[in-house]
Amino acid sequence: MKSIGIIGVGEIGRALVTGLCGGGGEPPEVFLSPRGAGTVAELCERFASVRACAGNQEVVDRSDIVVIAVRGQDRHEALAGLRVDGGTTVVNVMAGVGVDDLRRTLATDAPLVRAIPLPAVRERRSVTVTYPSDPTVDALFERLGGVLPVEDEAAFDVFSALTGTLTTHYAYLAALTSWAAGHGIAPGVAEGYVRHLFHNVGRALGDETRSLRRIAADHETPNGNNERIRTTWFTPAASAALGDALDGLLTVLAGQGGGGRR
Repeated sequence: MKSIGIIGVGEIGRALVTGLCGGGGEPPEVFLSPRGAGTVAELCERFASVRACAGNQEVVDRSDIVVIAVRGQDRHEALAGLRVDGGTTVVNVMAGVGVDDLRRTLATDAPLVRAIPLPAVRERRSVTVTYPSDPTVDALFERLGGVLPVEDEAAFDVFSALTGTLTTHYAYLAALTSWAAGHGIAPGVAEGYVRHLFHNVGRALGDETRSLRRIAADHETPNGNNERIRTTWFTPAASAALGDALDGLLTVLAGQGGGGRR
């Protein structure tokens, strides 16, 4: 595997290193930027093929593929003066920063690929959306759970907007836990049950012979408990409000040219 450089070793950077170096097979050489010294030191100690670099330019110079994982609003400061030649492939995981925007920032003709790796890449279980398709980058993410190349940045932004719903899902589960605790269930017991309940329900998603609507219907009986909550809480108005929120996020992602966060 080609050598990998990562500029910006936050949550996603850490997950990428863990997924690349913690699985079976020969791990790649990985070069890390100095920012986030504590995390960098931890990863270098944990994995023999990981090295810390003195600066971002050294990361670029020693890598075949460079992943830029800084916050979008920090990119100009982090990437100022960086020289990237045409033999290096740049993977941009900054939400809301388009190909043309990053190309102007780096002033390079190097191949630029956008990607949406999720934290599950650490267990090599995340399908990563990419644009444009690039054989080298797609092979990298296949190793981390799978890859979904899309045809244009408009489609890429739609998938990026979908990732903005993740913490809402966790907050929903936390709200269920709080409701149960408010009715006298010990908080730890309530949370344990909610985790168990939705972990098992989530396994049904692996059955790709059924649509999501079919799976929902199969978990519901006429006039039953599930139907009651769905029809009294997740109403057409609530569904429309969710769509409006996603449309608003999509507008920001498509029009801001940078600075987004997942």
